[in-house]
Amino acid sequence: MRYFILFVSVTSLLLSALIQPAMAFEQDKLMGSFFSIVLVRGYNTNGSLAYGSGVVVGDNKVLTNCHIFRQTKEPWISRGDETFTISGIQADRNHDLCLLTTEGLPTKPVELGSSEGLKKGQEIIAIGHSGGSPNPITSVGTIKSVYPLDHGNIIRSTARFGLGASGSGLFDNEGHLIGINTFKTIGHHSYFYALPIDWLASLQNLPMEKNFLIEGKTFWEAEESDKPYFLQIAIPELQGDWGKLDEIATKWIKAEPNSTEAWYEIGFAQENLGQQDEAMKSYQKAIAINSLNSDALFRIGMIASKKGDQKEVNAIKLALQDIDKDIAQEFDTAITCKEPCQ
Repeated sequence: MRYFILFVSVTSLLLSALIQPAMAFEQDKLMGSFFSIVLVRGYNTNGSLAYGSGVVVGDNKVLTNCHIFRQTKEPWISRGDETFTISGIQADRNHDLCLLTTEGLPTKPVELGSSEGLKKGQEIIAIGHSGGSPNPITSVGTIKSVYPLDHGNIIRSTARFGLGASGSGLFDNEGHLIGINTFKTIGHHSYFYALPIDWLASLQNLPMEKNFLIEGKTFWEAEESDKPYFLQIAIPELQGDWGKLDEIATKWIKAEPNSTEAWYEIGFAQENLGQQDEAMKSYQKAIAINSLNSDALFRIGMIASKKGDQKEVNAIKLALQDIDKDIAQEFDTAITCKEPCQ
């Protein structure tokens, strides 16, 4: 018991230090989120050790990613020095979510949130066992975009996670679980994606399975042309392939004409192709669909600044201030500095 109290005290101090810059977080509530994270381990068919993360979402229930179990036949749950046998699994292979059933797990379930109502710039925190660390690691970030998919919203954020954090939790500033960190793009400037916690409701209705391995492709592993458009645009955008981005975004708009993200992406491609007037129209369309699209507002402000339209610049400043003061500050910095800081 003394060790446990000491561990809690040290962890509290570490968590407090890690999230100190983000004063909007409810640190007491995040302690419950921190202790809801567990390790999921197993030996691969070649004898190597596989590991991922999981979140306790109910009594003896752990939510994680299915892709962790592709090569391990006898996985188990680990928390500190304790291990817990997995007695059953409910698997949504396409959505890459698996709900594990165990026994004797003393961890209190996390409070569930929702991917609905999230906005760009909102502070979030990822907690998981990146690198196979025995203790959970935290990563503070912000929401970059949300993409509607199958009665939930895929969350792209700046909260970094690495190998071993598949199945870890993404939490809002009150400690509510809003997503499961699952995949990222390759490279140093990666995009980080989390699956919506809203998918848990349908997952709980799937039949219980007893056998591993859990095989089957996920939606994010489909052939490039079969992936959701928000995934198709990621690599061209990261690589600066503006022609390809324009091509994909055009298809996206045709398929989803009321997608504010699609209109933003085509505007971003047009702007970088030197088509400023067309870009402005696309950004304005994105805002007409969602007036809180801070990315589109930001780019309109940048174009206005280059044209010397101070009236429009001031209007954008005010609009961004109402949405997110940090983004407004970023915009103010961008329009007052020279290349390459834009």
